[in-house]
Amino acid sequence: MSGGYAKETICIQSGWKPKNGEPRVLPIYQSTTYKYESSEQMGRLFDLEESGFFYSRLQNPTNEFVAQKICELEGGVAAMLTSSGQAASYYAVFNICEAGSHVVLSSTVYGGTFNLLTVTMKKMGIECTVVDPDASEEELNKAFKENTRCVLAETIANPALVVLDIEKFARLAHSHQVPLIIDNTFATPINCTPFQWGADIVIHSTTKYMDGHAMCLGGAIVDSGNFDWSKYPDKYPGLCQPDESYHGITYTEKFGKLAYITKATSQLMRDLGSAQSPQNAFLLNIGLETLHLRIPRHCENAQKVAEYLEKHEKIAWVNYPGLKGNKYYELAQKYMPKGTCGVIAFGPKGGRSAASGMMDYLKLAAIVTHVADARTCVLHPASHTHRQMSDAQLVEAGVAPDLIRFSVGIENVDDIIADLEQALRKI
Repeated sequence: MSGGYAKETICIQSGWKPKNGEPRVLPIYQSTTYKYESSEQMGRLFDLEESGFFYSRLQNPTNEFVAQKICELEGGVAAMLTSSGQAASYYAVFNICEAGSHVVLSSTVYGGTFNLLTVTMKKMGIECTVVDPDASEEELNKAFKENTRCVLAETIANPALVVLDIEKFARLAHSHQVPLIIDNTFATPINCTPFQWGADIVIHSTTKYMDGHAMCLGGAIVDSGNFDWSKYPDKYPGLCQPDESYHGITYTEKFGKLAYITKATSQLMRDLGSAQSPQNAFLLNIGLETLHLRIPRHCENAQKVAEYLEKHEKIAWVNYPGLKGNKYYELAQKYMPKGTCGVIAFGPKGGRSAASGMMDYLKLAAIVTHVADARTCVLHPASHTHRQMSDAQLVEAGVAPDLIRFSVGIENVDDIIADLEQALRKI
């Protein structure tokens, strides 16, 4: 619907467009199946000759409208929802990879994504080369192979807060004739639209800022429509050669720019089944309606908290891209001039024991396995989300043993700072 509308308007108005006499609010289509008048009509849907809904594992109207909204926010041509952010990461890669394929992966991606690519997908025969996102183009070039099929990185790394040079990675990926997949969870399309900088596919854990209330798991995949798969039929046979499970349909020929998402929906979701529930999609849409209001507040609060911590005598270091002395400040200003995210990484003096001890003294900020929602929360990644990694992998991922991931909420910032102050006094 964009018609030149700003993102604030898209957050509210896009997706569900009620017709005369229909509900003003997006309905929950709580149904597994959909009725048709004739067998022939149903058959055309299964042959992908017509678009429509026939089974909610593949598509559901509530999900479809929410996916359209996210697609429009990112500036893509097509999108789909998944049951979790992890499922979105898996589908995005597996949709264009198979046994014998190779992926270039940023070393600082979220621990779950790192494990997915380097351990689980390795068992499927998909090889992965891990690269330092700050490495030179010359060094990064060495990671690519004949069988490389995509590059995966994050706009802002979780929890290392490395800001990716998206243009550099897009240039490298395209010079090797492969797409760049960007996880835009932390920045959200309010602060960054990776397609603008050359990325080809964007993924989200909608569980985080998009939902914003820590109520429902979810993921999303958005395709820019800009990568021409048909130029490289030998690299992407799944998209460019007939799919025998759909009567020999060739996705690029039949669906053009919609080929990637159509294949992911009709083939991967059909066979793997990581569908988002319509109830969750409904709740996600409620979150999206205030995304443009919440993100600036998260960033404003986080900036003040980071500046407070930077001056505190008991803090050894602070990592936040909004701080002028930060290594990624200039890149953040380029790609996210309105702000980065509400997540701060810092380490108290005294190392790992001081970090875990301080967390126990916090009252307002809760220790939870979550990040990026309305409530301030805190986590020690080395002990929690990244505990499956070795010390060497932790260092490679930019996760120091004393790193505290502090997700600044949208409460009154003075209360957040006061909570930190009383906890720091006790260590």
